[in-house]
Amino acid sequence: MTVFGEVLVAVVILIGLVGVVVQVIPGSLLVLGAVVVWAAIEGTVLSWAVAVLAMAATAAALVAKYLLAGRHLKRGGVPNRTLVIGGLVGIVGFFVVPVVGLFLGFVLAVYLAELGRLGDRHRAWRATVVALQATGITILVELAGALVASGAWLLTVLLT
Repeated sequence: MTVFGEVLVAVVILIGLVGVVVQVIPGSLLVLGAVVVWAAIEGTVLSWAVAVLAMAATAAALVAKYLLAGRHLKRGGVPNRTLVIGGLVGIVGFFVVPVVGLFLGFVLAVYLAELGRLGDRHRAWRATVVALQATGITILVELAGALVASGAWLLTVLLT
């Protein structure tokens, strides 16, 4: 692959890493897609080994983030219904108040849903914090998988 091609792959990987943190675009899939396209163009055994490693890291992170966040939410007593409400209002909020509306809508909806369910504003706020912590867990786990994938690609490009 040409230097221009590798720079283009690196840019897509960086956009994907930002997407993992910002949660507006499917960051892990962008990182994985860039590595797989690179491997297809390179066509070597090593490049495909890196692509398989990237797939494994992305898949492991996908499974782990749901398991860990789900366990955290269950321990905190936050029902799935509350998260669905928060997610839907967050999506609407994203379009009403670009970018920050996603976060604001999610937090407000989770708080109000839990306030309605629990009837106590302190317990509702604690449940909201648990939901935010679970969201943070998912971001960190997904970021770890994407960093393994991108790190394997970068190391291979630099050493070959």
